[in-house]
Amino acid sequence: MKGFVFHGPGQSSWDTVPDPGIKDATDVIVRVDAVTICGTDLHILKGDVPEVRPGTILGHEAVGEVVEAGSDVRTVRPGDRVLVSCITACGRCAYCRKAMYGQCRDGGGWILGHLIDGTQAEYVRVPHADLSVHPLPSTLDAKDAVLLADIFPTGYEVGVLNGQVRPGDTVAVVGAGPVGLAAIATARLFSPERVVAVDLAPARLDAAKRFGADAVVDARETPEQLIADLTDGMGADVVIEAVGVPETFELCTRMVRPGGHVANVGVHGKPATLHLEDLWIKNITITTGLVDTHSTPTLLRMAAAGRLPTSQLVTHTFPLDRMEEAYDVFAKAADTGALKVVLGGTRHEEVAVRAAEEKDVRSYA
Repeated sequence: MKGFVFHGPGQSSWDTVPDPGIKDATDVIVRVDAVTICGTDLHILKGDVPEVRPGTILGHEAVGEVVEAGSDVRTVRPGDRVLVSCITACGRCAYCRKAMYGQCRDGGGWILGHLIDGTQAEYVRVPHADLSVHPLPSTLDAKDAVLLADIFPTGYEVGVLNGQVRPGDTVAVVGAGPVGLAAIATARLFSPERVVAVDLAPARLDAAKRFGADAVVDARETPEQLIADLTDGMGADVVIEAVGVPETFELCTRMVRPGGHVANVGVHGKPATLHLEDLWIKNITITTGLVDTHSTPTLLRMAAAGRLPTSQLVTHTFPLDRMEEAYDVFAKAADTGALKVVLGGTRHEEVAVRAAEEKDVRSYA
């Protein structure tokens, strides 16, 4: 089969690699239908995630069809169309029992495209399948569903839920990339008074408006002052960091009000300064986190009902074998306007369309 292989910082290629096989009784093999590229993949290529060994197939998000299942798999079987979650969960360890799947102690957590071969290939082995793949409604298009493997759960759980967004809050989202946009969209579920998006790219600020931001501001134009003006000098109740560089984290700590929350979502490859000389007295809560994906079933139901703006995030599509071109487009988002690129995603489209048409006919019967 073919897969996108990491060969070291700055080096990757679409290579011929061995087909995966069942190793444990809880594994499934999924034939990949659609994948997407994450900002974390770009961090890996830059060398920011040293745990990824050369020779690893990248990717941790996919939609596909189960073609083989281990003898202990109970929730799916060959032929099932599934979402492959970015997080693998054993379901038995102390963390999984608390739904903290990202911290799984029995061969789970973020392992796909990190510690084992990932999804950016024609086939992928998924361990602990019962909690790590999700059956998909036939009406949900692959290009929409694949965004629920990581982007929407991450923005929602690590940003909105960790930040404890509440009705009437002022929420600032620093970074209007895919995760930031997902945070904006899901923050709206909690009826904040306003959501403010901060970014450098005009195209992403425009996208933030479409996803529900009430105000946008260029990061170079003192966003702290805008937040102060909007809140009578108090600051934002919740600030979500969705970039992953020292400057944006430090900006977030300057924008939050006393008693507020800073929810860090971004993947950081360099140290950031924590100005405790200013923050110690302000009752600030700072959270970090790897997504647990405990919200994925809920988000899948919402997406199937048309309650999430998933399709608006997809700006570019490619065949699977144009992975290198897709990476180039995604990495140059400031020039290309890319939000999310999706590769593949055509195998089940006709089936989904037919199912949707049948549903419409039944609704008027």
